[in-house]
Amino acid sequence: MPQHLPLSALRVFEAATRTGSFRAAAEDLGLTPSAVSHAIRGLERDLGTMLFEREGRSIRLTPEGDTLMRHVERGFGELHLGIGSVAARRPHLLKVHSAPSFAAQWLVPRLGRLLEECEGLEIRIAAGTDYTRFVADEFDADVVYGAPPAESYGTGHQAVVVLPLGTEVVTPLCSPAMAERIQSARDLFALPLIESDNKRVRWPAWFAANGLPAPAPRGPRFDRSFISISAAADSLGVALESTLLAERELASGRLVRPLQGICEDVVYTGHWLVFPRAKRYARSMLLFLGWMSQELGLPLNLDGVDAAANR
Repeated sequence: MPQHLPLSALRVFEAATRTGSFRAAAEDLGLTPSAVSHAIRGLERDLGTMLFEREGRSIRLTPEGDTLMRHVERGFGELHLGIGSVAARRPHLLKVHSAPSFAAQWLVPRLGRLLEECEGLEIRIAAGTDYTRFVADEFDADVVYGAPPAESYGTGHQAVVVLPLGTEVVTPLCSPAMAERIQSARDLFALPLIESDNKRVRWPAWFAANGLPAPAPRGPRFDRSFISISAAADSLGVALESTLLAERELASGRLVRPLQGICEDVVYTGHWLVFPRAKRYARSMLLFLGWMSQELGLPLNLDGVDAAANR
């Protein structure tokens, strides 16, 4: 093996592993596909081993290629961190796509604290229920509702890291005035129950957890949790929502948990953070991960990221 491998060849190798094809790597680097193929073959020749198995236009890392990939990613990540440290005065922009209710109820109310505690970080937030494809650096991270299947981010696309954002408690929530009429789960049968159409945990699941059949729907219906939470605070009915999303309303007393300690609640992992594995060493991502970890009270670090990545 030569003592000095060309950095340009390692950069081509990193792009090919990240994008999943020589053609996509060529587009990413502004090269021709033949130049990428030539660089990879030269690297394989210098190393004396095959890095990719080639089947037509598709490529797959060999065990040796997989080993090299992990070290190269770490090496380029360290370079990015070093450059970020030297250019510390330059703002670090993070573009986040988020599920609408998580953005409205959890993320945006904390923005002041985020920007104060993560000096030099700038953040842009867009909300939507679709999965971002991380195309052309449109977004750096995506907070999604429900564990996303691997195919949501396309096949042959760059690898992504998927991290759970802790568990959430889903429980009946209502205004203090309405809570006076609720002493047991059966009391809910006489009250309007707010329906959230896009929730993973809905009234039938909660009633089943408490050994009761769910009543026929008869309350207002909404397609977003933040609307259901607002409607419950305005005494339009009882909402079945996450205490994580409703924490401000609970803290202010606008909402209460009328059956806390009386009935069983549903506990599940509702939201997940997804980002390209290539972004895991970016200073903006490290700042955001550290802050999210602190706010959620759970470890969100890069340990075990390779096991969490979809490749």
